[in-house]
Amino acid sequence: MEHAFICPYCWEPITMLLDLSVRRQSYVEDCEVCCNPIEVSYTVEDGMLASFEAERLE
Repeated sequence: MEHAFICPYCWEPITMLLDLSVRRQSYVEDCEVCCNPIEVSYTVEDGMLASFEAERLE
C-alpha cells in the first residue's frame, strides 16, 4: 500500500510503500527529498493500516 505523509525534517509531502501483510513494523528509511533518516512505525489490523508514525531519528 502506498502511504503519503509529511517528512519530519523538510516538511515536504512524500510517499512510501507499506507491507500490510505484517501486523507491526518499525524501520528506518531515508526521505526521498532531503535524504534524512526517518523512523517509520506502523500497525495493521484486519488488513488495514491502524496506526502510522514517521519521526526524526535522533
